[in-house]
Amino acid sequence: MSVFSKILTALRGSAREIGESVVDNNATRIYEQEIHESKAAIAKAKQDLTLVMAQEKAAQREIERLDKEVARYEEHALAALDKTEEKLAEDVAAHIAELETERAAQIKAQAEFAGHIVNLKGLIRTAETRIREHERELAVAKTTESVYRATASISTSMGSSASKLGNARESLDRIKQRHTQMADRMAAAEELDAEFGNKALEKRLADAGIGDTGARKDEVLARLKARRAGNAEAATDEAQAAPADKAAGEQ
Repeated sequence: MSVFSKILTALRGSAREIGESVVDNNATRIYEQEIHESKAAIAKAKQDLTLVMAQEKAAQREIERLDKEVARYEEHALAALDKTEEKLAEDVAAHIAELETERAAQIKAQAEFAGHIVNLKGLIRTAETRIREHERELAVAKTTESVYRATASISTSMGSSASKLGNARESLDRIKQRHTQMADRMAAAEELDAEFGNKALEKRLADAGIGDTGARKDEVLARLKARRAGNAEAATDEAQAAPADKAAGEQ
């Protein structure tokens, strides 16, 4: 029996844990539903308040009617006394007493209705103020929960992205290494060609003034010297011809 009792206790504990887990996982939704139900209760209370206000107005109208009735029958009683109708005056007085009793009851009811209206209005205002506070708290709770979800998502994404970024970094390093190796190989090829290839031989011939480069250089130099000599000869002829032209003109 003791073992069975412990099993039942364990089952109740499991049920409690499951219930608490459900409540915790849906706390925001439950909170929002409670606010919704509270607002519905306030709306119902306002409907009840309008009923009480209507009853208070009806009681006030009944009091006004009874006041008029009392005033009218008082005039009838005075008229009966004026005519020495004592018995009639007594009957009218009895009816006035009934009207006054009814009026007193209506005044009491009207006062109670007015008191209920004041209390209900105060309760409704307080409840609405609390509802607005809870709605603000709910908005904050939803925002905080969204931030937590976003943070968790970012953390998960960053963990995955870090791995992907690491792989991408490795790929980039391999590409750079391959480019560096290619550049080194091209530089080495240039050095070998400069030292052992055709470029090396052409350079040696050029340094010695042999080959196309040397011959072209001599041709250019000879052409420049000939142009310079031709220009000098033309300048001399022009200078000699100028005095002769001047003398011919004077004659």
